Amino acid sequence: MMSATLDLAPLRAAVRDVPDFPKPGILFKDITPILADGALFKRAIDAFVESVRPLEIAKVVGIDARGFLFGAAVAYALGVGFVPVRKKGKLPYSCQSAAYTLEYGEAVVEMHSDALQRGERVVLIDDLLATGGTAAAAVKLIGQMGAELVLALFLIELEFLHGRRNLPETAVRVLLTF
Repeated sequence: MMSATLDLAPLRAAVRDVPDFPKPGILFKDITPILADGALFKRAIDAFVESVRPLEIAKVVGIDARGFLFGAAVAYALGVGFVPVRKKGKLPYSCQSAAYTLEYGEAVVEMHSDALQRGERVVLIDDLLATGGTAAAAVKLIGQMGAELVLALFLIELEFLHGRRNLPETAVRVLLTF
């Protein structure tokens, strides 16, 4: 889904394809050109904020690590709190955790157990929706905390990987699809 008022074509044009990264056969969508250009980064944040502002949220939840970049900036722009979801063992306080399946195994993400309050309206932000495993685990954490996921918002979706299947369909929005 595209932003209603912002032209996102410059963002799409800035996404760099890197073949065979991180392993042969993968075409990596590199967003660092967006991050490195102040005007493009601002455009991306403005598009996120435009999507979220009408939702009256209490917190932004960002997924490690690029979700931190976008999520923290959006939280700042909205004047709401930011909550990090990190890989297991990276947060220093009591945590809730959720596991998800990888191609060959399992991974776990965590959130501080006091980061969200029951009934708080939250938005989940990350840079990329691929298979949806990490995002689904973050959605599970939000639910475990008793908060309400209002929207899961991504800069990029790799549609061919069907990551939306792992998320509540009505709560997913993306800025750019590939």
